[in-house]
Amino acid sequence: MGDNALMSDVLELVDVSVVRDGRALVDHVSWSVAEGERWVILGPNGAGKTTLLNIASSYLFPTAGAVQILGEKLGGVDVFDLRPRIGMAGIGVADKLPRSQTVLQTVLTAAYGMTASWQESYESVDEDRARAFLDRLGMSDYLDRKFGTLSEGERKRTLIARAMMTDPELLLLDEPAAGLDLGGREDLVRRLGRLARDPYAPSMIMVTHHVEEIPPGFTHVLMIRQGEVLAAGPMESELNSRNLSHCFGLPLVVGRNGERWTAQGLPLK
Repeated sequence: MGDNALMSDVLELVDVSVVRDGRALVDHVSWSVAEGERWVILGPNGAGKTTLLNIASSYLFPTAGAVQILGEKLGGVDVFDLRPRIGMAGIGVADKLPRSQTVLQTVLTAAYGMTASWQESYESVDEDRARAFLDRLGMSDYLDRKFGTLSEGERKRTLIARAMMTDPELLLLDEPAAGLDLGGREDLVRRLGRLARDPYAPSMIMVTHHVEEIPPGFTHVLMIRQGEVLAAGPMESELNSRNLSHCFGLPLVVGRNGERWTAQGLPLK
């Protein structure tokens, strides 16, 4: 594999470790994401999933190893040039946003950096794009609602529209279905599935600990346990009962129903 092949990767981790207070949050991880792939990071709580996502977002630098994001070497590039090329939707983002802004304002301000206020003069082309992304995520009826009054599912859908606004080359989703009821989860998974199958959509990485939340159209899975990668590769070959049982430390049976995945523990004797 020559340099050119490496350069085409959206994300490349080589022997990456993150150590905090003497404990390895991720331990000698090598992993690469090619353009157009849709990855799920699966693992129990505390396994290192969010740590990997924070590295991919350029907000966390590894203690050891090399990281390349969108062809740029982490540590050798101005992260402020890199970050607009990466879309991030997760709990951490929601907490930083003004609760009094409307849904439309919340999405529009993404194009102008985190702290922009409504006083900026927005281009009508930006407003059209914001409306289009919100429409795709089922939020057209909520444009004038205040962000702070939204339900958990509505907030998550708004944040994904916001993350798309800068036209990112890499979209990171941190537990997008966490805290949703069954209807909210199914609606979101369906919409993410539609996005995943869109050939013009960016490469995607999504963190979850439920295989039921994996949207149709996601192509690859990385399983992590106690900071170590147990499996990484195409969903078809890697998402199986043996790997998942190893990952969660419990006998589990993986099933597939159409384009959706399930996992169940074996009944107790």
